[in-house]
Amino acid sequence: MEPLYGPIRDYAWGSRSAIALLQGRSVPSAGPEAELWLGAHPGAPAHVDRAGLRVSLCDLVRDEPGQWLGQRVSERFGSRLPFLLKVLAADAPLSLQAHPDAEQAQAGYAAEAGRPEGQRNYSDPHHKPELLVALTPFEALCGFRDPAESAEALAAFGVPALAPVVAALRAGPAGLRTAVRTLLGWPVARRHDLLAAVVAAPADGPDAELTRRLAKAYPGDPGALVALLLHHLRLEAGEAIWMPAGNLHAYLSGCGVEIMAASDNVLRGGLTPKRVDVDELLRVLRFEVLDDPVRAAQPVGPGVDWWPVPVDDFALHRVRVDAAVPSVTLSLPGPRVVLCAGGSITVDDGAGALTLISGEAAIGTALGAPLRIDGAGVAYVATSGLR
Repeated sequence: MEPLYGPIRDYAWGSRSAIALLQGRSVPSAGPEAELWLGAHPGAPAHVDRAGLRVSLCDLVRDEPGQWLGQRVSERFGSRLPFLLKVLAADAPLSLQAHPDAEQAQAGYAAEAGRPEGQRNYSDPHHKPELLVALTPFEALCGFRDPAESAEALAAFGVPALAPVVAALRAGPAGLRTAVRTLLGWPVARRHDLLAAVVAAPADGPDAELTRRLAKAYPGDPGALVALLLHHLRLEAGEAIWMPAGNLHAYLSGCGVEIMAASDNVLRGGLTPKRVDVDELLRVLRFEVLDDPVRAAQPVGPGVDWWPVPVDDFALHRVRVDAAVPSVTLSLPGPRVVLCAGGSITVDDGAGALTLISGEAAIGTALGAPLRIDGAGVAYVATSGLR
């Protein structure tokens, strides 16, 4: 195992405390720190040391796929690390968004060939399913809820202009597409009046509070109303949410470990100053009720649990070692990225032991022996999902 140095993305919605505290730095940080990237995505690759220099993991994986990925992973995914591990820390709501499936991503990327970067929806031909595990209490919107509940939430504002949306939702799941299209396609010149009427309405309760909060953060953005079509989740540490392709979602606040297929394809619908393409978002959305987006950890052995997902790009395990379980050995295939999320641990894959403290990360190649973790702390281990 060797140290892995990940860049921190400074998006405006990021926290000035969460990642700094995880890494034992002073708080507040100099600016917002939104995401710590631990992977080989070309947008912000992590680095390792080589002869006193920091070398991009992208370059190493590309040049030595057999060593870093192993035969099975490189045959399945080519000369690229198929997953990206992140620490995400949100102090403000992220965009309302969804991700394409593999077929949609390939077709969209090919169709946009030659367009300037600022006019593209697709930055690569890959899908981007995601799993997020809360490190702190975490708030999110994820997946369509029962349309009848959404209809009542919107009707409670008593705003006549919303009547067509309420009627569509009362038709059940078949009306979800109409409701989303109507809200996100609201004439730009009338959006501020609509949101002003909603904010001024005497409605109360969690739904009204959420809409007012989002409308304050993003004035005149109809995404504040689309939010009421989704499950409003509050995760405790250790709970996770799974976001498959076509699932509309948004993170609102909190810190978590996120693992995803190594793609940056994001189709936004609102709650953002970034590019929004409503037509393309509607094309990839799955207009179906998501019964239960929350996933609990499943134990797989002493000190080890995971959150199984139906893709082979990635798998995520959590290891907790302490006086009761001082050592854990994992036989996991392919490359392994380890993040220490608390305490102090020693990781050893037969190529050399390395001690990590909170916020530090390591990587081992596909040629390593089963991974042994000792000490007193918590580790998240990312691998491919091939078995």
